[in-house]
Amino acid sequence: MIIKNDQPLEFKHIFGPVPSRRLGISLGVDLVPHKTCSLNCVYCECGKTTNLTITKKEYVCIKSVRDELNAFLSKKPELDYITFSGSGEPTLNIGLGKIVSFLKTNFPEYRIALLTNGTLFCQNGFPNSMLDIDVLKISLDAASQKTFQLINRPHKDLIISNIIDSLVKIRKIYSNELLIEIFIVPGINDNDVELKKIKKALDQIQPNNVQLNTLDRPGTETWVCSMEEKKLSEIASYLYNAEVIKHFNSKFNLSRFSENSYSKNLLNALKRRPCTKEDILRITGIEKKELRKYLNLLIEKGRIKEKKMKRGVFYVLKA
Repeated sequence: MIIKNDQPLEFKHIFGPVPSRRLGISLGVDLVPHKTCSLNCVYCECGKTTNLTITKKEYVCIKSVRDELNAFLSKKPELDYITFSGSGEPTLNIGLGKIVSFLKTNFPEYRIALLTNGTLFCQNGFPNSMLDIDVLKISLDAASQKTFQLINRPHKDLIISNIIDSLVKIRKIYSNELLIEIFIVPGINDNDVELKKIKKALDQIQPNNVQLNTLDRPGTETWVCSMEEKKLSEIASYLYNAEVIKHFNSKFNLSRFSENSYSKNLLNALKRRPCTKEDILRITGIEKKELRKYLNLLIEKGRIKEKKMKRGVFYVLKA
């Protein structure tokens, strides 16, 4: 969203800026339709994958994405990153490299991050145009095919050993910051056998840093639960003192939405991830006393619902 003449201009492919637990203040770029992905992870905060695919194409118009970025970034907003992420796998879009080149040419002052599951590099390689990405963060929750299928529920043609091999090759040509994020699902990938295999994969990939995550927002499957902090710390110590991702605290406030557009923009934010009231306040800057009014309105209309989690009450987009 961008403010012009006190009215927000609406965008289809960029969102935020949002406070990211990983990257600080991040402008998101979504390059695929909602839940178009090569995986159907049990913990995904965006919900079940509805288009499970490994087919690469221009899922959203690259020219439209460039136009939106140009309109937003020309105002010189303060950002920590421009991040390719959202509600699906960004590397499915064949135009990703073109957007990276556009940003580096026209807005070189901004750092770029790519959040990816890394599954497509074993089939399509790592394009030279993506070597300019400043931070490449790849999810790797399993190192055995059985666990890969249990947690990530991949497209039938994806083999975890091939994916790991491709990440090893990427590390040899990619000289910027490479992060591996591991999502711990209690009872599945927290055992000694699987962790030993993951550690071996990390030895081969040689990332700059390893990050551990566990359930913080409502996931796709209700049986997925959060790993207790003590056990998570033990796993982090075993995996080369991995960083345990903490909830990002920020006093950042985006300009307030106008009343006419607030509900629509709130729905757009919840489409990409469930949020607590505190999350929404950080993202939007709306006054606390006003927030309840909009939330109640959307609940009454059946557009969103409340879901209690360990970290608090989350507001979730209804299917």
